[in-house]
Amino acid sequence: MRVTITLACTECKNRNYTTEKNKKKNTDRLEMNKYCPHCKKHTVHRETK
Repeated sequence: MRVTITLACTECKNRNYTTEKNKKKNTDRLEMNKYCPHCKKHTVHRETK
């Protein structure tokens, strides 16, 4: 039960990355510290709908 999700930057709101997660094990929204090419720095990226 893996689904593809999109990660968006919390500062500039641009959708930069896609990844997969197991929907049965992780029901909450995923947060990762990734590099944002628009902000040109590492920021927190959250799962979007």
